[in-house]
Amino acid sequence: MDGFNENSNEQQAQQPMGCLHRFSKTIKVVIIGLLILLLMIPMFMIENLISERGRTQEEAIDEVSEKWSLAQTITGPYLNLQYPVVTENKDEKKVSMKDLILFPDELMVSGQLKTEILKRSIYEVNVYQSELTLKGSFSSEELQKSRIDMEQLQFDRAAICLNLTDMRGISEQISITLGDSVYIFEPGMDNRGIDNTGVHAIANLSELKQNKKLPYEIKIKLKGSQSLNFIPLGKTTRVDLKANWNTPSFTGNYLPNNRNITEKEFSAQWQVLNLNRNYSQVMVDYNHSNIKDIENSSFGVNFKIPVEQYQQSMRSAKYAILIILLTFGVIFFTEIMNKTRIHALQYLLVGLALCLFYSLLLSFSEHIGFNPAYLLSSALTIILVGGYMFGITRKKKPSLIMSGLLAILYIYIFVLIQLETFALLAGSLGLFIILAIVMYFSKKIDWFNE
Repeated sequence: MDGFNENSNEQQAQQPMGCLHRFSKTIKVVIIGLLILLLMIPMFMIENLISERGRTQEEAIDEVSEKWSLAQTITGPYLNLQYPVVTENKDEKKVSMKDLILFPDELMVSGQLKTEILKRSIYEVNVYQSELTLKGSFSSEELQKSRIDMEQLQFDRAAICLNLTDMRGISEQISITLGDSVYIFEPGMDNRGIDNTGVHAIANLSELKQNKKLPYEIKIKLKGSQSLNFIPLGKTTRVDLKANWNTPSFTGNYLPNNRNITEKEFSAQWQVLNLNRNYSQVMVDYNHSNIKDIENSSFGVNFKIPVEQYQQSMRSAKYAILIILLTFGVIFFTEIMNKTRIHALQYLLVGLALCLFYSLLLSFSEHIGFNPAYLLSSALTIILVGGYMFGITRKKKPSLIMSGLLAILYIYIFVLIQLETFALLAGSLGLFIILAIVMYFSKKIDWFNE
């Protein structure tokens, strides 16, 4: 009886152990899944760090721009004419003044820009100094088409308006030659313009009543940063710009008709007609909607330094779970096929090394650019993980397989980051191929140890 009890106890002890042994691979897969979820915590922290560094860069650029001068948008010149409006209330007549805006018949801008780089810590900001000439003419033709009562308009107190984004960019006194007269601009708009920031001059433009054209010319030296834009106020607006900058980005609603970009400079020419925009040459009782249409018609050139390392680092971090999952999968297959036991802690250390890749990528890219940083960070990570695998298994083949896999994965992710139009297609095909390979190797494993 005692012998029977001893055998019975041994069988009872072996049954749970046999059950655990039978499902040991499944348990290991569950543990690996939990480790992958755990590794998403440092990845989340790294993504937050990338976003924070991107915001720090924007703050540095804004700080330099604030001290130099902001991106400039030039609106004008245009005329503000006032006319009296009589209202009656309980037998009392009240006279109030209303505003009418008249845009020029022609607006021709020619300019030469000189750019330079200012630094704030490790960040660079592109600023410029420009010499611009604005030419064209005003006439009463559009007033007559709109059936405006010319006698009601106060031509003797007309305001010539020129809106600028940042007044600190003005380097010299601005004047306008209008017909045979020269007028000096005064600061502010005196509530006579479509925007509150800019300069104005009060002039006697009674000649417009006689259907005469008034030619004008303005020369202005203007500082700014990152971009220069124009509003096409003329019936015909022509802009001709040249600058010592070889990576311009043309922005706004209208692209240049002609452009020439060399290794040292660029030149560009725009032509915009009044038919290309959503407002007329004469604006009476203009409101917020009219002003919005004017603002939305801007065009120009962006001199912003192309710094994309934070965006590219964030895009590469989105693929972290894929790299970790496949790396753990290869380690798991290596463990099964080579009959090598690898502890969960060792999986975790490999995963942390893969997470550290993105921290290295971010820090290196701020100093040497994204592409060299990606090459250096991936090389260091491959050497670290491959060497660690060799230390665990004491075999060259698993470590070489692991190093080769990581190299292929990092190349694949780099190609995806560079692609734009075909990124989704290449990503989907790549994932399909990877899944097929995993399915192929997984069918060779005896999951139940039978």
